[in-house]
Order: sequence, then structure tokens, then C-alpha cells
Amino acid sequence: MSSPRRPLASSPSMGFSLIELMVSLAIGLIIVVAAMSAYLGAASSSRMSDAQSRMNEDAQAALNVLVQQIRMAGTNPVQANRSDVYGHNPVYNPTYVGGSVTAYANGTTTYSVSSGPSAFSIRGCDGTFSNITNTFTVPNLNSFTNCGTSTLPDSIAISYEADRYNTAPSGNNPTDCVGSSLPTITATFPVGAASFSVADNRFYIANSSNIPSLMCKGISSGTQPLVENVEDMQLAYGTVSTTEVSNTATVAGYLTASEVIALAPTADTSGYSTAWGKVLSVRICIVVRSDRPVVSNAVSGGYYKCDGTLDTSKTDLRLRRAYFTTVVLRNRRL
Repeated sequence: MSSPRRPLASSPSMGFSLIELMVSLAIGLIIVVAAMSAYLGAASSSRMSDAQSRMNEDAQAALNVLVQQIRMAGTNPVQANRSDVYGHNPVYNPTYVGGSVTAYANGTTTYSVSSGPSAFSIRGCDGTFSNITNTFTVPNLNSFTNCGTSTLPDSIAISYEADRYNTAPSGNNPTDCVGSSLPTITATFPVGAASFSVADNRFYIANSSNIPSLMCKGISSGTQPLVENVEDMQLAYGTVSTTEVSNTATVAGYLTASEVIALAPTADTSGYSTAWGKVLSVRICIVVRSDRPVVSNAVSGGYYKCDGTLDTSKTDLRLRRAYFTTVVLRNRRL
């Protein structure tokens, strides 16, 4: 007779049950999801940090250019060994606080250019001068009483006596903001002659290759983007009182370009130059955006504009921030 079969003993090699497999898969999926979430969070944080760093660098570059140029406005240094009693090249009429009549009257002085000393070393516009790219002198920029709108980026025009030390020289020649050599102006007057160059630079916001940029127009025919992803520029001008004539006057308040123009005692070049001669400092605000989308929605991409109001209307998911600085016009006095 054959003996009855014995039941087989359980063995570890028999595998997992369906329940055990499902539990293992669930745990594995949880770990994978947690790892992916941590990776995506770290990647998003890294993109945000990179965007902020790039924005800070762009803002610093733009402000450095504007500060350096605005600070130079009106520079007209005393020249060594000049027999003339004033000692300056005939660059400007006295359009600054504490200025006095110059010795360079057009009736006794001849120039190698059609015009004599400029009436302006600085001019601003609430918006962009309509002829900012096709005129070559600050006084010839478009009408004082019709200059853009405060809802658009501002523009500013600056001039100063240039040399190879306060500009990036081309050989021994001074240059404008786009790197073009400046022409030499020769003036002949009863007590002698002088040769000098004048930088005439305009800064404004415009699209370059569909990217909003801080632009510069110099004395040459070309324009040049200086810093990309600069969307807005708002300027306020620190002025002295309209009755102040002392060369020790201090800033009484900050005005827009239109408000400065309104200070003009007469509606002509002389009156407007007197108004801009009251400006002793410039407060700059620029808005810089990230070079790519980095935020999840328009609300998280909201930013405070130059006027302090919150803007959540942008839908391109880019990060934005306003940056401020103030410049003293140290060349605005005798």
C-alpha cells in the first residue's frame, strides 16, 4: 500500500501575495511622488533665484549707466592757462542756480558749429521725446508743452563737456553713449580760442528685437540698447524754489518733467532753460522684468510700480521689480 501524501511545508520562495504587492507599489509611488515634488520645488526655487539675480544685475547695470551720465550733466570744467576771465569753454549759458552772464556773447564769438552755447544741460519728458532719435541737440528736442504722457516710460536728455577721461575714448577722441567719436567744436573770441567736444546723450525705453530695453541715442545717427528687460523708467526732478537765486540753495521738492516745465517764467527757450536750471537732483525708478516666465500666476507675479501701486495685471508669468536711486547734479553750480 502507498503511504498518504504529506502537505508541502510553506517556503519563502513561494513569493508575495497580491495584497503585499499592492502595498509595496503604493509605498513606492509615494516615495517617487515625494522625490519628484522635492526636485520640482528645488528646480522652481533655483529658477526663481536665478531670475532674481539676473534682474538685480540688469538693474544695477542700468542704474550705473544712468547715474554716471546724469551726474555728468552740465560739466564744464575750468581750463588751465585760459586768459579768459571765466576760464571755461563756451559750452553753456548760465542755466543753473547761481549762474551769471558769460563772456561768450554770440556777437563777439564765432563757432565752428551753427549754434553757440547750449541753453540746457538736462531736459526731461513725461514719456518719450517724439524726435528723440532724429535730432542732434538738446534744445531741438520736441515741444516743451507737448511731451508724452505720465503713463509711459520717461526719457531724459543730458549734455556735458566730454573728454577722453570722462567717456570711453576712441583713440584720443571722446565718445557718446553709443561709442561714436564726438566732433570737435572750435570757438574763437576776442581773448583767444578754444577747442572742445560736447556729449549729447538721450536715454529712453523702447523695444529692441521685441525686448523692452534701456536705449541710448548719441550724437551719431544710430541708437543702441544698453540693458535688456527694462520695462519702465520714471524720473522725478529735485528743484529749488522758483524765487531762489543763491548758489547754496537746497532742493525744495521733487517734480515731474511737466511740473518743471510749468515753472518757466516765460513760454520760450529762455524761460524753459530757467526752469530746468532749477533742477539739482534726479530721482530714478526703473522696472526690470525676468528674462523668462518663472511665476505660477499673475497674482504671484504682482509687483509694486514706481508710484507705489500694486500691479497684478501682467499675464506673461515674468517676475518684476522696481529699483530706485537718486543722483545729485554736482555740476549745476559755478
